[in-house]
Amino acid sequence: MTGTVRDPGLQPERTRLAWRRTTLTATVVVVLAMRSLAEGRAPGFRAAAAGLCVLAWLGFLAVAHRRLRQLTAGAPPPPLPPRWATATTWCAILLAGCAGVVVG
Repeated sequence: MTGTVRDPGLQPERTRLAWRRTTLTATVVVVLAMRSLAEGRAPGFRAAAAGLCVLAWLGFLAVAHRRLRQLTAGAPPPPLPPRWATATTWCAILLAGCAGVVVG
């Protein structure tokens, strides 16, 4: 089947929606961590963990925004570079860990 044009169907749309859902989930995690911090339940090192949580969230937003622009550019998007995939993974791990420290 060489030479045939691949019909992407709804795959770019599903990928875009997955990035949006993941970004929304990360935002909720940060909001809950900040709420815990604002209620005074996060003294000392938990406040530092909340700061790391926000930094990880900002890093994730930067990668997600870049990927969403690529997905909506009209042309078939290039694969996600390994360094961006690695950055996304580490941001998600850091975000979950720090939020667990703040809320827990």
